[in-house]
Amino acid sequence: MRTHLHLFLALVLLTVGIVVLLADRIFVIIPAGHVGALWNRFTGTRVDRVYGEGLHIISPLDRMTAYEVRKQIAYYDLDVLSIEGLTLRMKLAIRFRPEYSMVGLLHETIGPDYLIRVVMPQTESVVRKELGNATAVQIYTNEGGVLTRAMLKAMNEAGRNLVEIEDIIIRTIRLPQIVKTAIEDKIKQQQLMKSYVYRRKTAIAEAQRKRIAGAGVRDYQAIVGETLSDRLLVFQGIQATRDLAVSENPKTLIVGAGSSKLALPIFLGDMTKGAGTGQPGGKFIESDFVSDLTTPHAHDAKTIRALSNPTHMLPYPSQTETGTAATKQSP
Repeated sequence: MRTHLHLFLALVLLTVGIVVLLADRIFVIIPAGHVGALWNRFTGTRVDRVYGEGLHIISPLDRMTAYEVRKQIAYYDLDVLSIEGLTLRMKLAIRFRPEYSMVGLLHETIGPDYLIRVVMPQTESVVRKELGNATAVQIYTNEGGVLTRAMLKAMNEAGRNLVEIEDIIIRTIRLPQIVKTAIEDKIKQQQLMKSYVYRRKTAIAEAQRKRIAGAGVRDYQAIVGETLSDRLLVFQGIQATRDLAVSENPKTLIVGAGSSKLALPIFLGDMTKGAGTGQPGGKFIESDFVSDLTTPHAHDAKTIRALSNPTHMLPYPSQTETGTAATKQSP
């Protein structure tokens, strides 16, 4: 009886020891964002099951490999030759992740390093093939969507290998400096030409606008000319003269001589002051058509009167000066 007990205890201790020694291979923890692919020593990789996150107990003879199924990004540089033989340096960013339900098959057919074995080589092959038929200018400017088509085709080709390629981002494209300068100068000249065409259209539109405005002024003058008369002009002149005469601004009035035609007075600014005193003095004179517009001879200079505001008036000539002036003017 004791012998059986000792054997049992020995087996228990041996089992515990084995478990302790092989605990990291028996108790497998799949971290967050990962799944496990199990390889069985006798049956091989299980492609029909994917082990999710958490603790799993497996045989110490089996192997569990964890695959990250979250979105991942890989940075990749490659050189591309254009159709002219120019070398373009491209920097790409590939966003990818393995297909969740196909992790077992991926583990069996490709392995954990699927990025190096499949994604990058396939992407490089497609990009070089597609861009090798385009010129450096077409690649640099993405003319006709040549870059877009190459990236989409690379995504489709790489996605056939149990890996989901979500996007291929072109980070930079570098050309030889002399080629880059030539391309940039060409683009600049194209934009200048477009700007010239736009300015020309603007100038044509402005010329058309001015022609229309000129035609409007011409028609207006023609219409006004048909109804404009001398009596209307005389009335408008009298109205303007009266408005100037009653204003409070300092002014000098020059009166025209009486004639058969209307001679409107001319108003000037502050020109003279009182002689020797520094004070304004004297009187203004004005023709009677300002004071009496209803008389039949309002345009003849008959009446002389003083303005109500004597500021900045010209000195009224004395009787002697008036007489002398009249004498000198007499024939």
